[in-house]
Amino acid sequence: MARPMKIDFVSDVSCPWCVIGLRGLEEALRRADDVVDPRITFQPFELNPDMVPEGEDIADHLARKYGSSIEQLEANREAIRARAAELGFTMAGGRSRIYNTFDAHRLLHWAEAEGRQAALKHALFEAYFTDGKDPSDHDVLVAAAEKAGLDGASAREVLATGRYAEEVRQAEQLWRSRGISAVPAVIIDDRYLISGGQPPEAFEQALRRIAAEAA
Repeated sequence: MARPMKIDFVSDVSCPWCVIGLRGLEEALRRADDVVDPRITFQPFELNPDMVPEGEDIADHLARKYGSSIEQLEANREAIRARAAELGFTMAGGRSRIYNTFDAHRLLHWAEAEGRQAALKHALFEAYFTDGKDPSDHDVLVAAAEKAGLDGASAREVLATGRYAEEVRQAEQLWRSRGISAVPAVIIDDRYLISGGQPPEAFEQALRRIAAEAA
């Protein structure tokens, strides 16, 4: 019999491994639906909270941040694209830019109360990684909200008024205070941590083990 399971998925909408992790987790949950009845909440994490408004070329940014060469970065990007494709997600090729994602997290906070948070998360991933759009642009965010089945005018109001800014900052601080320094991080029932973009098999094994321990 499936048991309720609280799942906090800590991630950023500009994190490619978060796409892979979410796709892997969702597939694992489908496979383990005989023992797990999930309640997923998407929690905010900003990889680049101090990013300038116009964004930055991602290759230049990662080279400065990690000291990687262009060749290393492209090899990593190709590996990520291949992993995503295996899970049914298309990541565009070529160089792109990285942006501030704080407003996207504010919109996700609102979408949780509207019952469309997962749909918005997927729409934001597609807007950035598949379509190459700027997730700090309010028009892009409103379009993603509408794609997720949310009211566009209400979404624009949230963005224009700065609502949920304090709630998002508090949540970010909470997860960092709990030791989360890299994403994706999947926290089960406030007790178990699964880190990184794991394949479905690894997620399923962990979910079944946790469900068995709880039983």
